[in-house]
This record gives sequence, C-alpha cells and structure tokens, in this order.
Amino acid sequence: MATPTILQAVLLVIAGWLAIGVLGLASLRRTRVVAHGLFPAGAAFGVLLCALGLAGVFSAPQETVLPLGLPGLPFHVRLDGLSSYFLAVLGMVGAGVSAFSAGYFRKGEGTPPGLLCFEYHVCLAGLALVLVANDAYCFMVAWETMTLAATFLVMSNHRIEEIRRAGYLYFLISHVGALGLLLCFGLLQANTGDYTFAGMRQQHLDTFWASIAFVLALFGFGAKAGIFPLHVWLPEAHPAAPSPVSALMSGFVLKAGLYGVLRTVFDLLHVQIAWWGVVLLALGLFTALFGVVFSAIQTDMKRLLAYSSIDNIGLMFVSMGLAILFRAFDMPALAALSLTALLYQIASHAAFKSLLFIATGSVLHATGERNLGRLGGLIRFMPWTAWVALLGALASAGLPPLSGFVSEWLLLQSFLFTPELPNSFLNMIVPLVAALIALVAALAGYTMVKFFGIIFLGQPREAKLSDAHDASPWERAGFVWLAAMCVLLGLLPVQFVAVLDRVTHAMIGAGIGQTVARNGWLLLAPVNIERASYMPVAFLLFFLACCALVWVLVRRFYHGRLRRAIPWACGHPFVNARMQDTAEGFGQPIREIFAPLFRIERQLPSPFDARPVYRVAVTDRAWALIYQPIERIVTRIAAVAGLLQTGRIAVYLMYSFLVLIVLLILVRR
Repeated sequence: MATPTILQAVLLVIAGWLAIGVLGLASLRRTRVVAHGLFPAGAAFGVLLCALGLAGVFSAPQETVLPLGLPGLPFHVRLDGLSSYFLAVLGMVGAGVSAFSAGYFRKGEGTPPGLLCFEYHVCLAGLALVLVANDAYCFMVAWETMTLAATFLVMSNHRIEEIRRAGYLYFLISHVGALGLLLCFGLLQANTGDYTFAGMRQQHLDTFWASIAFVLALFGFGAKAGIFPLHVWLPEAHPAAPSPVSALMSGFVLKAGLYGVLRTVFDLLHVQIAWWGVVLLALGLFTALFGVVFSAIQTDMKRLLAYSSIDNIGLMFVSMGLAILFRAFDMPALAALSLTALLYQIASHAAFKSLLFIATGSVLHATGERNLGRLGGLIRFMPWTAWVALLGALASAGLPPLSGFVSEWLLLQSFLFTPELPNSFLNMIVPLVAALIALVAALAGYTMVKFFGIIFLGQPREAKLSDAHDASPWERAGFVWLAAMCVLLGLLPVQFVAVLDRVTHAMIGAGIGQTVARNGWLLLAPVNIERASYMPVAFLLFFLACCALVWVLVRRFYHGRLRRAIPWACGHPFVNARMQDTAEGFGQPIREIFAPLFRIERQLPSPFDARPVYRVAVTDRAWALIYQPIERIVTRIAAVAGLLQTGRIAVYLMYSFLVLIVLLILVRR
C-alpha cells in the first residue's frame, strides 16, 4: 500500500475538520459533547496540520486534481513552500484556539454549540482549501466558504442588532473585495480560458495589464486583510464575535489576504515594479500609524486589540513593499531579508494576537465586562490569564526575547539597507518611513502597557470583580500552546529562519539562511556580524540573572528592615480604585497629539446642571469621508432603479424587447 503524500494528508485534515463540523450539527445542543469531544479533536487536527505544513516546506511541490467541482471545472490543488508555510501557521492557530474553545463555549454564545462547531470547522477547512487551491474556481469556492462561515461566526449572538450590523458589514466588504479578485483572475488568464494557476504562470502580461492585476489583487485581498481604507469592518466584527472567533480571525483570516497578495505578486505575475512597492509602503505605513493611534485611545479591550491588528497588518504590508522594491531593482538578497521579516511577522502575530484575544475571552467570561473602565486588579483573581496576557502583551510590544521583537528587528534591518537602492528619491523618503515605523513600535508598546495595566494591575474598579474565576483547564491548554509559540519563535530565530529560507528560495530564488547559519544557532546576524546581530538566549539569561540578583539583594539587605505606612496620597486618607489612571486618561495624550486623525464629538456640561455629564465620542473619519458619500450615491441609484420597477408585466416585457433589439444591433455591427 502506497504511503500517502503530504498533500493527501493535508486534504484528509480538511476532510476531518468538515466531518467534525457535521458531527457538531448532529450534536446541536449537547454542549459537553461539542466542547469536550469535537473541539479537542479539531485541536488535534490543527497540531497535525502544523506538522504537515512544516514538512511540506522541506518537500518538493505536490499537486493533484480532485473529483469535485463542475464538469470540466475540477478542483486543482497544489502544495508548495508558500502554501505549506501558511498551513503550518493555520495549524498553530487552529490548535490553540480550538483547545481554548473546548473550555470557552459553555452556553453557545447565543447560537447552539453544535452549530457554532459546524461554522467554526467549516471556516478552518475553507481557509486550508484556500491555501492549497491551484485554480481560480477552487480558490473562489473556498474563499466564499470561508467568508460565509466567518460571517455566521461573527453573528453568533445574532439577537443583538449591533452584532448583526457588524456581520453584515464584514460580509459586504468581503464580497466587494471578491469582485476585485474575480476581475484579477480574469486578467491573469489572459483570454486563454485557462483558469488554473499553472496556466496563469505561463502568461506574461505587459506592464500595464500586470499593474491593473496588481491593483485588483491589492483591493480584493486588502479588503480581507484590513488595509486602510478597507479596514472599517475589522473594529466592528472583532468585538461582536465570540473571543475564540476573534482570535481565529485576527490570528489567520487576516493573513489569508496577505497570502493572496504574495501568491499573486511573487508567483502568478512575472514582474515586480518599483511603484508597486512604493504603494504598499505608503498604504502599510498609514495603516500601521492609523491602527496604533486608534488602538491607544480605545476603552473596549477587544476593540483595542482589533485596531492593534490593523497596526500589525500595516507593518506586514510595509515589509512586502520593501521586498517588491528590492526585487524590482534586482537586489535578491535584500528582497529575501524583507520577505523573511514579513513571514516572521505572520507567524509571530498569529501567535501573540490569538493569545491576547483568548485571554480577553477568559476575562469576559469571568467578569461579564470588556469595558476597561470597569476592570482592574484581575491579576489577584486570574493569575493564569494575567501571566499569559502579559507574555502576549510583551510580544505585541516588540520586546526581547519574544517573537514580536525578532520580526520587527528584521524589518528595521531591511530599512538599514535602503540607501543601496539606485534611486535618489527613494533613498530620501525611505529613512523617513523607518523613523515612522519606530514611532509605531513605540506607540504599540504604550498601548500594551495600557491594555495590561488597566485590566490586571491596580485595584478592582467594580466589587463584582472579586468573584472572577480563572481559566478552565482546556482554556489553559490553549494558553500554553500559543504562549509556547511566542517564546520559541523568540528564542530560536536562527532555526526558524532556516524554515523561512526554503520559502523565500521558492518565491524569489534567494534567502538569508546560509548567511545566518554561518554564526551558529545562538547568534542571529541576517547579513554579517559587523552590521548587526542578536543573541536571544544570551539576552534571556542576562535578564534572568538581573532578576535573581535583585531578589537576592532585596532578601539579603532589605527584608525585615522596612515598615509599611499609609502614604499621604494628595490629602486623601484612603487610596481606592477611583484614584487609578483610567483608560480614557491613558489615551488622552494620544488623542490630543493625533487629533486630526479622529472625528471627536464632545458633550460639555452646563454649570447649572444638577447632574453634569461630560462625554467624548471618537470615531473614524473614513466613515464620513469615504463610506457615507458612497452610501448616498448608492441610495440615489437604487431610488432611480426603483422607478423602473412598476410591478406591471407589460412594462417588464417591454424592457426585454428593447434589450433584444439593442443586442441584435450590436451583433450586426
């Protein structure tokens, strides 16, 4: 009996996830069966997919044709380095989120747990099929399946109008983006009628049509990734969805958009043009700055993380823009460095952002609150959740020796070599971009201090918080898995770069793996030691040694010699939670500095009000500048179109008759 190939094993995982979904429908309201049986099985398939993806990175491309689809349009699937890597990241996220879900979905979150299980695993299967699809038909079927499943997951608690509105917004923008993808694939097949990716790879579009295809791909996939100005669904859908769904969407659904752009630009198109990179740099930079500034002023913990994801996606597009620039100027080694930074960011963000979202899920379940102004002091009652949230926040802030630092460090290393670009204008502009990237990184750290400090430190702002319970064993299993990924990606960058090297070689024919391997597994030097290097294990040991030294000094010289006394506390006899810094106060400096980015509405009290109220509402200017004018135009067009619908069959027959006459005239010509 022949041994199944890696691709066949991946297809079996997809079938397994679909089977788990069907079993969920069969166990519609049996919460214990769904939570403690089906979701752990889905987590096991996630671990298997992660292993298969890593194995696929080191294997030759594999492809096959499935007996599915329509007559003459079967599903073509293919496993190569790029798809294998994304499958590994999907498996990593799916395993952690599924394990957490086994302890989270106790009451179904407004939808029967079996139906949630079905929608969740169909979404996972759709994502995996997107990654192995090798023709436009299979890709779009998988893409729409994933989008529909994610829409229903967002609207799990569909009895609330705001949640239904958020799901509709996500569905609408996703399908507007899908129109761009259909047009892009239509260009890539170049009038041959061959919609397989193999056929598209053989077409060589000229510069004009290749640029049109690039713009359509950026629009279509950017809508899913959340790039500005197509980001508006993201801060609405993430707070509306259950926390495991938010973790999956931020951890990987956004990455599906990045995968699509990478597949189009570096695989299906045979040219990379410099201005494409400039466009991605500009869009990515503004998206990152926009996301981190809005994240810093949020008072809802899930909305804060949603805007933080916009920031991270912007940085990933910046890395991709640099890679395209270096590729356009025939600098493959530097293009490989930028691509390595991008791929590292993808895995790193998938780990720490999924971890942060499931940590907020535990807080939400334990307290019933997601408003930062009503939380605080939870480290006393939820130590497990607090410590893993701290680890995720440190990784998100880009602090060593965790995964977030390595990815941002590699991105900054890419910027150090931009003076070698043979273009004086770019040499002048790109350093400014690097400075703004440093500003974004600093603001991200500021935001994570706010996130962790307001929720877990200080004193509880509500009396009911003392009854909060910590995460369940299944939730802790999800914590441990994703936290371990954050730590391993941070401590073993040399080994992980060796994996990424296979992917970048497959995409652009170059990599940095050999350069990195020359210095051993402890030292990461992407170009050479003289330029820059980083030793994560040495940094960790030094940090632990400093902590141990401080502990010894305190125990040896100060223990027992201090006395506790009530501080003056500005004249107040007692210090309570009302004296702690609030989420609004923490974000006020950012709100004042970056006021032009916001639309701020203030309600000021009168001196004569018996109960004065001060309210500030901060909204996104994109709604007023972009989407509200589009809404008005569409409403007017719909009103004009409505005049044609008289309800009389004779009028409709006249329309058909006129259309036939016009078509006959056009055919005769």
